[in-house]
Amino acid sequence: MTDATAQATGHRRPADLPDRIQHYIDGAFVDSVDGDTFDVLDPVTNETYLQAASGKKADIDLAVAAARRAFTEGPWPRMLPRERSRVLHRIADLVESRDKRLAELESFDSGLPISQALGQARRAAENFRFFADLIVAQADDTYKVPGRQINYVNRKPIGVAGLITPWNTPFMLESWKLGPALATGNTVVLKPAEFTPLSASLWAGIFEEAGLPQGVFNLVNGFGEEAGDALVKHPDVPLISFTGESSTGSLIFGNAAPYLKGLSMELGGKSPAVVFADADLDAAVDATIFGVFSLNGERCTAGSRILVQREIYDEFVEKYAAQAKRVKVGYPHEETTEVGSLVHPEHYDKVMSYVELGKTEGRLVAGGGRPEGFDTGNFVAPTVFADVSPDARIFQEEIFGPVVAITPFDTDEEALALANNTKYGLAAYIWTSDLKRAHNFSQAVDAGMVWLNSNNVRDLRTPFGGVKASGLGHEGGYRSIDFYTDQQAVHITLGEVHNPTFGKQG
Repeated sequence: MTDATAQATGHRRPADLPDRIQHYIDGAFVDSVDGDTFDVLDPVTNETYLQAASGKKADIDLAVAAARRAFTEGPWPRMLPRERSRVLHRIADLVESRDKRLAELESFDSGLPISQALGQARRAAENFRFFADLIVAQADDTYKVPGRQINYVNRKPIGVAGLITPWNTPFMLESWKLGPALATGNTVVLKPAEFTPLSASLWAGIFEEAGLPQGVFNLVNGFGEEAGDALVKHPDVPLISFTGESSTGSLIFGNAAPYLKGLSMELGGKSPAVVFADADLDAAVDATIFGVFSLNGERCTAGSRILVQREIYDEFVEKYAAQAKRVKVGYPHEETTEVGSLVHPEHYDKVMSYVELGKTEGRLVAGGGRPEGFDTGNFVAPTVFADVSPDARIFQEEIFGPVVAITPFDTDEEALALANNTKYGLAAYIWTSDLKRAHNFSQAVDAGMVWLNSNNVRDLRTPFGGVKASGLGHEGGYRSIDFYTDQQAVHITLGEVHNPTFGKQG
């Protein structure tokens, strides 16, 4: 970003930004084997602000080899859970101590509002702290047959975990995979999103300072079709954890199939927020505004389809549109900003194409273009379409931006049919004061996660994942421990051996 651009826009560039980012393999920062790089753009100006090493198969091979050596020869998988826990707690301490710098870089790199980026940095620390505690407190099953047999479950780390992460809240979502993968004794190769590699580059220094052994953590930057594809197809990577688009998840599923890899995939969403006539209307408006416009709308669990019972529909739309118009769009570094800049011009073009499409599929009641005063960069005004038909593309397809569709319904049955009328099934939000309806509806809706009279508040002990096109498998709490470990059943005879005898001479 030039000084002139910064002065013209009021945009702030963090101090001491690097001008290039390398891979981190076997304890060292290295360039790509072929020397290739790619541009990383500032999402406010769309100017290149650094070059990142562009990984290919050769770089993935080196990273996997290092991780494999660290797994087979190094101390990490053989350390006691308490010893690994101490390292993870030191990682959490370091992340917490650097939260403001992490948030500053994340906000600059991704366009997230600084206040929300700060919250994500602190959540990253909490993710490590949670799994550091969980592996020490973890207990496994034992089954006894008194006097005859005892059977127990032995958990073992699996090997090299391939972690492929997205560009929305990248640092936090990296921690969500790194925490349990490392806690359970695996080694890792991380392939972060190419749009947002800046914060991922900080993990190496944090891990070194915390005492993580050499080779346990490796990072290769690059594009999904090159670095990501090589990681998925590598025969020495038995696990792939992926967060991203459903179409990419399908490709990974197919490419991993010949190797019978373990897969955990959290994919796209088009989550419904269902507001019944007996709901607390003001609370529902607040929550659904936050649910689709926080994190710039770039969140997989966004309640981007709002279904409203007809008795309160007009009032809800009026209140919602008025409040959406008051959502503060601003530069990512400003404390008062509620919606910042979308991550990349490619994504901006995609979102704006849906905004234009929505003008033919619904009634525009807020937004619909660039916010006033932001003539450049990837800024989109919070946009609200009402009276959207269930067969509209803006009702069916994931937009992943600050765009919401509102649709009326009459009965509980119609609401459920509308809620389930997409290929996705990640999250759902239900607003009602009827306790029986709340439970019956939540259990019938096609969603991996449901929030009743609440916005998206996570409990790290609970499973995270979706159904249908929204994912495969679950992580979170013990589900993460399950995914990153092999469960081995061990059977011990305590008394006389009770074998059928074959071939005994009479």
